[in-house]
Amino acid sequence: MRDRLRFFGLLALFWMAFFTIGRMLFFLYLFPQSRSLSFTEIAMPLLLGLRMDAAMTGYWLLLPGLIFVASAFLPNRFTYVSTGILTTLLLLISTGVVVADLELYKHWGFRINSTPLMYMEREAVSSVNTAVLIGLIGIFILLVGIFVWVYARWLGPKLLALKPIGKKRALTWLLITGALIIPIRSSFTVAPLNTGVVYFHKTKSFPNHAGINPVWNFFRSVSKSKTIKYPGDFYKSDNLATDFKSLIQTGRTQPILDSSIHNPNILLIILEGFTSKIIEPLGGLPHITPQFNALTQEGILFDNFYASGDRTDKGLVSILSAYPAQPRTSIIKFPEKTQQLPFLSKELARAGYATSFIYGGDIGFANMESYLTLAGFGSITDEDAFDSDLNDSKWGVADHYVFTKMLSELDTTHTPFFKVMLSLSSHEPFEVPMKTVIEGDDEGSMYLNSCYYTDKSLGEFIRQAKQKPWWKNTWVIITADHGHRFPDVQELKDKSRFKIPMLWLGGAITNPGRIHTFAGQPDIANTVLAQLQIQPQSEFSFSKNILSQSINPFAVYVFNNGYGYVSATHESIYDFDLKDYSSKWGNENELTQGQVYMQTLFNDYNHK
Repeated sequence: MRDRLRFFGLLALFWMAFFTIGRMLFFLYLFPQSRSLSFTEIAMPLLLGLRMDAAMTGYWLLLPGLIFVASAFLPNRFTYVSTGILTTLLLLISTGVVVADLELYKHWGFRINSTPLMYMEREAVSSVNTAVLIGLIGIFILLVGIFVWVYARWLGPKLLALKPIGKKRALTWLLITGALIIPIRSSFTVAPLNTGVVYFHKTKSFPNHAGINPVWNFFRSVSKSKTIKYPGDFYKSDNLATDFKSLIQTGRTQPILDSSIHNPNILLIILEGFTSKIIEPLGGLPHITPQFNALTQEGILFDNFYASGDRTDKGLVSILSAYPAQPRTSIIKFPEKTQQLPFLSKELARAGYATSFIYGGDIGFANMESYLTLAGFGSITDEDAFDSDLNDSKWGVADHYVFTKMLSELDTTHTPFFKVMLSLSSHEPFEVPMKTVIEGDDEGSMYLNSCYYTDKSLGEFIRQAKQKPWWKNTWVIITADHGHRFPDVQELKDKSRFKIPMLWLGGAITNPGRIHTFAGQPDIANTVLAQLQIQPQSEFSFSKNILSQSINPFAVYVFNNGYGYVSATHESIYDFDLKDYSSKWGNENELTQGQVYMQTLFNDYNHK
């Protein structure tokens, strides 16, 4: 009995060592972020993370514990073989999660959860550079190999040498196995273990995230992904509806469109991952988007505009349904919820617009097909509509081919039209059919080069569109689906990762200039309707008219499990894991405005 307890303890140490080495590997793989940390900021995640490691170890010991219960009735060989097979299987699963988390964190800025399952069909393959993929496979093989060797060399033989136990010991092992609930739950209170136990830093997310056990986080997220329910008491007030209405309510609009044009055509171009950090007129890098930069001189540039979330699917819903992104999930995953959303395309169709959508990739990605079908677009063009020889990148058809096809489609489209185009070439792995302009093999340089290509394609499209007879009656809206971590990598919660451009062009636009009002993607819907002299729709309840003569100018962006609120007089970032503000600046009376906004979103999502 004592020898079996000793083996069980060694198996627990085996798993604790695995998770600790996994955490050290996380620091090494993300060295650009780790090197700025102090000794304390590295030591604290290693120490605090032991609690979550112990919980995951408890889970991984449950089945071996039950095997030990069964060993009272079965030959010792059964215990040896079954425990060895089970440990190897769990090691393969755990290593797969740990290794995938290394690269995903670099891109997404949060530890692995159920989110990748939304994108496994294509993104897992399409987004990763071949060299990086080979490196990850190498890490996987090395990590598995080391721990399989340790088990086979030191643990397996000890198990094989154990003496059989009597049937009376079965109950004892059942009690020992049941006691694993203590490390698994990690608490004697009503509150179970959560990621907040490793959060110690008030301002930096990276050292807090480093303490999270990725395997525990992944399986916990998967188990809860279908039952996400947001808190009803984040902001407590009997006047929530009134407070929210006063926050969003706007008055008469400032007309920007040519009043002689009735129902202008609307062309909405959504650029993949175009952050303000690469656009010189918005304070970004010079020479990356020369075409867009030049176009700002002839259009209306919104210079305080923000994405609602950090993924394409969240950006589409925010723009087309005026529905903000949510922490920890995306409403597009749930057709039973998205079918209850309003759609700008449907409102414009009711006003007589011919609606269409064009994208050079797989429209089935991330449940986009279901959403766009619900949006009621009259026609949808995706990669299947292009010649197969044009589909030569991992993501689909390169942007300049899509712009060319859109131009030909617009020549035969009934007017007025509402056409939406989503680009893709500036998405990882940043493959573009152009001679390299921005030199460098690192991801940051490749991203900038892909943006240069998309900008070049956009500029050529606009040049040709200006020659078309429909241009003089057309309103072009250019924006992005979300921001980006490049070219300078900040933490996911940083507002610079969410600031994006919005530019209005076309023959229907009068008086070029700049709009300084703080606003976000959900505000597009009612701003468009107001300019068309269509009564702003109450269904777009999160949408402000940016050009109203009386407006509360602010934007809210949502990251993995928190949100940021920005205005000219206040900025704050709230982290739901930390259960506190990680930063706040300016007029603190505006803190409640972000709370009102998020609580209203939570309530609305829960009831859909």
